[in-house]
Amino acid sequence: MKKEKEYSKKPMHGQELADELGKRKGDRPSPGTIYPALKDLKEEGLVTEQKEGRNIIYHLTPLGRKVLSVAKEKFCRTFMDVLE
Repeated sequence: MKKEKEYSKKPMHGQELADELGKRKGDRPSPGTIYPALKDLKEEGLVTEQKEGRNIIYHLTPLGRKVLSVAKEKFCRTFMDVLE
């Protein structure tokens, strides 16, 4: 089984997140979508932010990793039949 690159483990700034979502979905979200979502994730304790020069880098917290893992499992259970 080929191991896919896991961006969920790589800290990124808002532009990187928007670019990655654009690659995956074919539609790049605007800053007006990304930054309010990141603010909400931070308030929920799912990401932290760290200032690096002019950029703010977002990192998943341990809780954020757990929530992501559960969401992936639920997605796979829900849609596995569709893929077969």
